[in-house]
Amino acid sequence: MNKKEIRKKYKDLRSLLSAEELEEKSLAIANQLLKLAIWQKTYYHLFLSIKKQKEINTEYILQILAGKDKEIVISKSDFKTGKMIHFLLTDNTKIVENDYGIPEPVDGLEVPTTKIDVVFVPLLAFDINGHRVGYGKGFYDCFLSACYPETIKIGLSFFEAEETIEGINESDVLLDYVVTPLKVNHFI
Repeated sequence: MNKKEIRKKYKDLRSLLSAEELEEKSLAIANQLLKLAIWQKTYYHLFLSIKKQKEINTEYILQILAGKDKEIVISKSDFKTGKMIHFLLTDNTKIVENDYGIPEPVDGLEVPTTKIDVVFVPLLAFDINGHRVGYGKGFYDCFLSACYPETIKIGLSFFEAEETIEGINESDVLLDYVVTPLKVNHFI
């Protein structure tokens, strides 16, 4: 299947998840993340869930990071440039939903991409080679391509891998891992 078909398929599958299933699967993903040897790092980039898209509830991951006293980085999307600006999440960070329903910081202490050690990546689907399909705006491909090669890229998915995704671009950045409720997929 191509990206457009996969995007539709997984948006439809997500829409069928009950609130209870979404929470159970989100918690299972957070528990699977604890199996990874990534917790010695300092700066962790986390997306804040778009509730209307039934994205993974990242609140569980946020609690893990806070409990481990990690520096948590969240982003604000600039739809004019297609880039993201990254901010340190603090007790004083004011978060509002933008016009697309994305929770974002209003402002704060900006964090350069080069400081980020681990990125938790939203996605709709992935394949057995570590390619991902997102919403198609390219924000994460732009962001991930600006990260150091050593930055650990971890996709989070409610569903297991597709065999292959047709129409992969050279600009599509491969993931190192994708964590599902059932397992950790390694691509490195």
